[in-house]
Amino acid sequence: MNLARAIETRDLAQLPSRRDEDWRWTDLAGQIRDLPPASPQGVAKSAGPFAALANETVTIVNGRGPGLIEISGKQIIALRFVSASEGTAHASKVAITMGEGADAVLLESHEGDAAGYLAHAGLSIDIAPGAKLERIVLVSDAEDAIGVSLAQVNLAPGASFAQTVLTAGARRQRIETRVAHPGGGASVRMDGAYLIGGRRHGDITTVVDHNGRDGTTDQLVKGMVRDQARAVFQGRIVVARGSDGTDARMRHQALIASDRAEVDAKPELLIFADDVQCAHGNTIGALDEQALFYIRQRGIPEAEARAMLTTAFIAEVVDRIGHVGARDVAAAWVAAHLESA
Repeated sequence: MNLARAIETRDLAQLPSRRDEDWRWTDLAGQIRDLPPASPQGVAKSAGPFAALANETVTIVNGRGPGLIEISGKQIIALRFVSASEGTAHASKVAITMGEGADAVLLESHEGDAAGYLAHAGLSIDIAPGAKLERIVLVSDAEDAIGVSLAQVNLAPGASFAQTVLTAGARRQRIETRVAHPGGGASVRMDGAYLIGGRRHGDITTVVDHNGRDGTTDQLVKGMVRDQARAVFQGRIVVARGSDGTDARMRHQALIASDRAEVDAKPELLIFADDVQCAHGNTIGALDEQALFYIRQRGIPEAEARAMLTTAFIAEVVDRIGHVGARDVAAAWVAAHLESA
């Protein structure tokens, strides 16, 4: 069951609900009582957040656009999913294939140019031996929209995949990434940052399946919620039998900036091999009051002081972005969202 299937079949029974364990905090069935009409053809209103950085741009508007991207050599690609019609529903599928030894940066944006839409973006990403992909995902859904992104990443031995997700939530939003990890020297970095306010809801869900020896996974997700917002982090790393030599680490840290905000976190390590190095951690709390007091003693207003501390907190995620231009966009995104808080 998923949103794409529900949109395609017009069958509400296909929507995931809180009875599905992986969806218990991001219930779609309880939010969607009627499916809106299918989205018409639309036009993007802007060039997108990464336009100046890419040497190729692929745009999917209201679910319509190219379904296949083939990558060879060295490329920087901007992939845009644009929702441009109010109160409609659409789903899209894109397959990305990387040739052996390719080296690419995927600058992916989900842009809400309208209100009240339902959107599902499905990606399949196949990374060949020795290929490298860095995926930066910037999600800017409309406040009253429902958006779901599901990426299935398949690595070959010796491949490298790095990801950073940045989101501010929506009425209901889920960004899910599933990685098939073969071991064999392949490496995965899986990061994320969320800054969620108002009544928005943001869900970052990841699954990494290690199915071979000598693979690495390093995951860091940080975020802040305020007002009546809700954040969800679900991270699962599975180390299958025979996947000896695996090095897998996961860390989630969150700040809660108001009494009515909420963070639900479920980090999991499922280990069925013996010779591994695996660890995970999860912390949720408020800003350091002593640090806040110290900054305010220097004449800095409280709101600005809180923004400074939150920026420093999120910066650890932003600084791990390899592409310099994308890192600058991410830093500007953090600053803009904290300025408007």
